Amino acid sequence: MKPPMKHLPLLGVLIFTALLFSPVASMAAQKKKSGPVTSPTIHDDGKVTFRIKTANAKKVLITGEVGKHNMVRGDDGIWSVTLESVKPGLYGYSINIDGVSIVDPGNMNLKPGRSMRTSILYVPGKASYDFQDVPHGTVHYHRYHSKPINKVREMQIYTPPGYETSKEDYPLLVLQHGHSDSFASWVGYGKAHWILDNLIASGKAKPMIVLMTDGHPIPESYGNGRDPANTEELRRDLMEAALPMVERLYRVKSGRENRAIVGLSMGGLHSLTIGLNELDHFAWVGAFSAAVPELDAVKIALNDSAKTNDQLKLLWIACGKEDFLLVENKRFVAALKERGLEYEFLITEGKHSWPVWRDYLAKFAPKLFR
Repeated sequence: MKPPMKHLPLLGVLIFTALLFSPVASMAAQKKKSGPVTSPTIHDDGKVTFRIKTANAKKVLITGEVGKHNMVRGDDGIWSVTLESVKPGLYGYSINIDGVSIVDPGNMNLKPGRSMRTSILYVPGKASYDFQDVPHGTVHYHRYHSKPINKVREMQIYTPPGYETSKEDYPLLVLQHGHSDSFASWVGYGKAHWILDNLIASGKAKPMIVLMTDGHPIPESYGNGRDPANTEELRRDLMEAALPMVERLYRVKSGRENRAIVGLSMGGLHSLTIGLNELDHFAWVGAFSAAVPELDAVKIALNDSAKTNDQLKLLWIACGKEDFLLVENKRFVAALKERGLEYEFLITEGKHSWPVWRDYLAKFAPKLFR
């Protein structure tokens, strides 16, 4: 007997539902909508595979701190390459598609900077910057209006492990980034917070608060990191807005002997210029691979070496043997020596790169506030 017409709509719904959840229908749906391509994949045997889907490309490369490697296109339109062995470390890399470099769209870990063009490959190990099973500090974010320069600014503050539960006051380190970076680079790529966590846990460094502010208060200065006007604007913001704000919101020890400033590359220029002109506020000054200032910019410290030496607890300068700034660092140190200033100058292996600067922070921080 045929079913009554009034039951046909219900029967149709049942048939549709059965088809929808059948294996054939599920396979068709999966084929129609594939998941996103994830990259990179770190394999148990130490290999690392990079992948990207780009249908019409003619040549695709991986470039950066992992080296330069050609990718091969699969039948599914996914380009890939597997590196046979990658040592533990933090690597910046980009994907180059027919001559245009982009971040890896399958990787959410990006290097903070002025322009986002570098992805991060992190292969955990046992380096000074690795995340270890130790007590960890906290990274705080602040956006603020800097009245001295009438600009909206950003900064990050690191507080050491135990800060929230203690009543102790802590010394302060100002940590500056380089020309192509931002206030977030020392945490996002330098892993300064993990470096300090590990040093503090091992008893090698004193617990400290770290201020990381943006080194480009004048936006147009991004094309000229040595611009004295940019350095002066940063000095005003730091001394008249950022530092007072940090001292108001956080438990910072008073006194110049509890203040340090250091930076890398352009930030090295900033730390040397500001630090040596603000010795009433900083007793510890350092520079990593610095774009060193003109001697005239620090002439007050140079012209009275006895007073400068009396005020400074440490002047620490470091640069790599293969760094393009080594020659001018040597000239700057020679000028310090000629004027009778006391300093420590370290030359290491390495280029103008983050692996070198992470190591310098791990060497510099234990010297502070002793």
